[in-house]
Amino acid sequence: MNNILLPVFYLPPISWFSVFLNPENEILFEQFEHFPKQTYRNRANIYGANGKLSLIIPISHNGKREFKDIEISYREDWRNLHWKSIKTAYQSSPYFEFYEDKLKKIFEIKEQNLLDFNLKALEVIQQILKTEKAWSLNAEYIKNPQEINFREKFSAKNPSEFEVEEYYQTFSDKSGFLEDLSILDLICNKGPESLTYIKNIKQSY
Repeated sequence: MNNILLPVFYLPPISWFSVFLNPENEILFEQFEHFPKQTYRNRANIYGANGKLSLIIPISHNGKREFKDIEISYREDWRNLHWKSIKTAYQSSPYFEFYEDKLKKIFEIKEQNLLDFNLKALEVIQQILKTEKAWSLNAEYIKNPQEINFREKFSAKNPSEFEVEEYYQTFSDKSGFLEDLSILDLICNKGPESLTYIKNIKQSY
């Protein structure tokens, strides 16, 4: 069994799920790290009509630094904007209609803290994937943890370190295959086959 320290992301990329759902992995979520900007902790990449589109959860700048204390800003109606963007991007995908009601529930969640929101959203995704992977939260920040450390493994800016196979995407005829997008992209395009696809991703650790 591998002990894995994973960051908690907003509708994480597909590669994150290959680590999270691996039956060999015991998952510990990081909640005490200082919040790093411009990462998947508050952004998800989907495939829009004009290519990659980043959905970003706005953060309240309250001076708090630890991830567990990071608060979401509701000054703008970002939940409605994100849901509209997802609908526009995936309404013509093979499985969007099938999962629409469940996915919409994510954008009815209102949590003060980003960590709590991300975990609630993960719960919905697990229901869709029909998985019940257990996890726990860490008790303190450790710079060099004993666990295999994935805190900086998934970059929102650089190409994925994971080998992911191409699959049909709604706009791939126009802009080609975009790898390792949010799990939403896989669910809407692959549906019930998503879990098999995730299990076949080559691990890079």
